[in-house]
Amino acid sequence: MTNRIDQADVAHIAQLARLSLSGEELIEYQSTLSRILEVIEVMNSEDLSSYPPMDHPLETVNLLRDDVVHPGLDREVVLAMAPSSEDEYFRVPRILGAP
Repeated sequence: MTNRIDQADVAHIAQLARLSLSGEELIEYQSTLSRILEVIEVMNSEDLSSYPPMDHPLETVNLLRDDVVHPGLDREVVLAMAPSSEDEYFRVPRILGAP
């Protein structure tokens, strides 16, 4: 196991993620992350050169419809239905910050 992660590494990762971990959690995550690195090491050791690169294991194609432009709503009609508008915009109550 060459990619063993120690508690200092876990503490550093937790600090980068702005997480506060207890000593018990550091030990738990050290074990979990070490096992993950072991699996990655096994996966990296496999020779996959005989397999073609693929982004999906199944031969699938997305069937998408063509984009078609349809007439929209008339701006003046929609703004006339709004509770409050100004120029060409909807007026809404302020929700962030002071006026």
